[in-house]
Amino acid sequence: MDFKISKGFSKELKKHIKNKNKRELEVLLNDLHHADIAEILEDLSFKSAIYLFKVLDSEKTAEILLELDEDLREKILNRLSPKEIAEELDELETNDAADIIAELSELKKDQVISELQDEGHAKDIVDLLRYPENTAGGLMHKELVKVNENWNVFTCIKQMRIQAENISRVHSIYVVDDEDTLLGRLSLKDLLTTSAKTPISEVYIKKLNSVDIYIEDVEVARIMQKYDLEAIPVTDEIGRLVGRITIDDIVDVIKDEATEDYQLAAGISQDVEADDSIIELTKARLPWLVLALLGGFVSVKVLGLFGGAMTNHGNLFFFTPLIAAMAGNVGVQSSAIIVQGLANDTLSGSLFNRLIKEVSLSLLNGVILAAILFLGSHFLLNVEIIIGIIVTIALISVIIIASLIGTFVPILLDKFGIDPALATGPFITTSNDICGILIYFTIARLILGF
Repeated sequence: MDFKISKGFSKELKKHIKNKNKRELEVLLNDLHHADIAEILEDLSFKSAIYLFKVLDSEKTAEILLELDEDLREKILNRLSPKEIAEELDELETNDAADIIAELSELKKDQVISELQDEGHAKDIVDLLRYPENTAGGLMHKELVKVNENWNVFTCIKQMRIQAENISRVHSIYVVDDEDTLLGRLSLKDLLTTSAKTPISEVYIKKLNSVDIYIEDVEVARIMQKYDLEAIPVTDEIGRLVGRITIDDIVDVIKDEATEDYQLAAGISQDVEADDSIIELTKARLPWLVLALLGGFVSVKVLGLFGGAMTNHGNLFFFTPLIAAMAGNVGVQSSAIIVQGLANDTLSGSLFNRLIKEVSLSLLNGVILAAILFLGSHFLLNVEIIIGIIVTIALISVIIIASLIGTFVPILLDKFGIDPALATGPFITTSNDICGILIYFTIARLILGF
């Protein structure tokens, strides 16, 4: 059940913090999930938050650290000594501990690592810090259960019990050779139903999905999503088992990628949140607003080229916003479908076939919308038939061109290694607005001869 902070709970909590009632605070928070306590800390003043954090035991506060907002976590870490931070990290799995250490200064990193009690744990954390955070190596846990192909079932179970002590959840049992090369996985059902003396080599499953240590995190997410995996093993350059990635880490990757794509589509060039400073928000938003402004100047220039038409055929002007808006909307729709296909790796067929399909679709949509526009402009707005014909022809042309741009641009960006989500934002909208206005008045000039 999702925990909600009631007024009564909040009042009691603040009273115990004010009176320094450590025992009462421990009792009050004992049954709460660490994610709920993290929310409570974020609602308190920093002085109260740091006091409450130090009241709780390391086993709980270690998990709370992972759930905190980055800014609050940074403030708390700055108030903790290297030894206190090390005590928190000793309670965490290696990848979570490495993520927290990565946020510290270089000096404090070394101090914290030197304070870690478990040398093996410290070695694993240092190893993980070598890999970029957006790779499988940066995501993986060092904790896993592995068995040797030369063991029998009895030895396997005995060793698994030892290894599982330091793992919060066992998703898979991996089988390796004497060089730690990943060979396959072991079914728990087969393990329980097989004779104790049976060699593991006779019962393990050789078919197994794995990822290279330097593969990008978004590719790991795609593979796990495709094969519906809860965990996936990670291997080094020569196929040795070095770690595993679990579904909870992949959910974070998918969430971050979706947030980044949404912000790009909205014209925000940096990863920001609503609580960030005005300066940070301005730096993220301003570049694309400048681009949109420059695009607006180009649109004004294009309109200026057809000043004569405005004088002699004033009705043309009133349809300009409609044509520009339809161009932008159609372009965004087309690009959104392509970007989604690229992200999910479901885009199939050649580029030519894709463009032909878009032309057919946009032609059908264009004819229907043009018919509605022609009838509406003639019967509701009393526009001349010749103007209505110009607008409808322009609308069909603009829809076709905008859909082609919306299809082609994200595919082109993807080919050059640029995030195609860029094509669903102000870039595609502005370019289609300009193209739409240019096409509209060019058709008007050809028909009216001005």
